[in-house]
Amino acid sequence: MNTGLDEPLLDDYLVFVAARCRPNTVLAVMFDLRVFFREVNKDPIEVNTSDVFDFITAQRSARRGNVVRIIDGEQGLAASTIKRRISSVSGLFAYLVARGVVPTNPIPHGLMLRRPGVRLTPLIRVPRPLPRVLTPVEVTALLAALRTHRDRVLVQLMLLGGLRRVEALGVELGDLRPGDRRVHIRQGKGGRERIVPVDDMFLLRYVITSRRNAPPSPPPITYSWC
Repeated sequence: MNTGLDEPLLDDYLVFVAARCRPNTVLAVMFDLRVFFREVNKDPIEVNTSDVFDFITAQRSARRGNVVRIIDGEQGLAASTIKRRISSVSGLFAYLVARGVVPTNPIPHGLMLRRPGVRLTPLIRVPRPLPRVLTPVEVTALLAALRTHRDRVLVQLMLLGGLRRVEALGVELGDLRPGDRRVHIRQGKGGRERIVPVDDMFLLRYVITSRRNAPPSPPPITYSWC
């Protein structure tokens, strides 16, 4: 594994992460470390807490152009993105502490409040808005815009079974359990397996699609939550 930063400690850490995590997680950690150390411009053993706060400030600063996020009106990166990057960096330094390379982790667990005995406030607060659910009209319009059986089946599986994109792409014919109206998800998040209930219409469409070479889709089905 190579971050492109010519730093053996970072490459060793990515090898360690690759033995424990999924490939997409490794790629995300690699990118986060590259962003952090290019911004800080220091060797890992020289990084201190002040560098971490400077990095957070830089990530929250306005990006190129006058782009403003509609969800919160901010111009910098989303708090969730910054938190993920800090988490990746914290994992690196926890690894270096365990190896005895650095004495402490420069990433603070949180900020101390004035009142004693109160738990630390999070270093980065991430808003938790309610998820937006598609209406039946929006679902029908989405399915009508798809051009092949394959695309329609994948989207239906995500809509009706709550699957992630990667999970839906990994489903094979042998994973279907028509008698139980279930689908076996073998490659879930974190490598976990699970069983997901699905609609009869999805099972029928999946079987039909598996025997064809993605022909044009039939007229869309109108969905109702009732």
